[in-house]
Amino acid sequence: MVAAMKMRAGRDDTCDTGVHAAIWRALAGVVDPEIPAVSIVELGIVRDVAHAANEWIVTVTPTYSGCPATRIIESDIRAALAELGETVRVVTALAPAWTTDWIAPEGRQKLREAGIAPPHPTTHAGSPNAQPITFGQPRPAVRCPNCGSLKTVELARFGSTACKAQYRCGDCLEPFDLFKSH
Repeated sequence: MVAAMKMRAGRDDTCDTGVHAAIWRALAGVVDPEIPAVSIVELGIVRDVAHAANEWIVTVTPTYSGCPATRIIESDIRAALAELGETVRVVTALAPAWTTDWIAPEGRQKLREAGIAPPHPTTHAGSPNAQPITFGQPRPAVRCPNCGSLKTVELARFGSTACKAQYRCGDCLEPFDLFKSH
């Protein structure tokens, strides 16, 4: 009776919090296959971990709906959690769409350390940083992750992956990727 009362919308709040924490720790060890310096938790693509109907449900939102790494990430999640001996289902949720605002501060730092400029805050209506879009305005300056200079230039709108743009620093002359805001 008590367990039945604790079930809300299919979610079981009687779950083992130790297992719940172990799942989050395991997920923190799963790296993004396109940016292995950052975990999927730091990127903010792990939306939820819940227990329902004798299984753990991990909900993820890809960085964009056509991301080719989505199936690899799901496989990596299953492999990481298989070691815990729990039944796990990975669910992909496309709404609300992932935003770069979900990248954790430590994820932004790791991007910088990996030579990738972290994204600027977004300006879409759902963002806490929302600002009106003004056409004809220059894009904000991109800081070089190698030397910190703002004297950078975009070389290509698409970098090594569709979610990054290719830049070069005018001071240290090093090329680098910018993780695009969206």
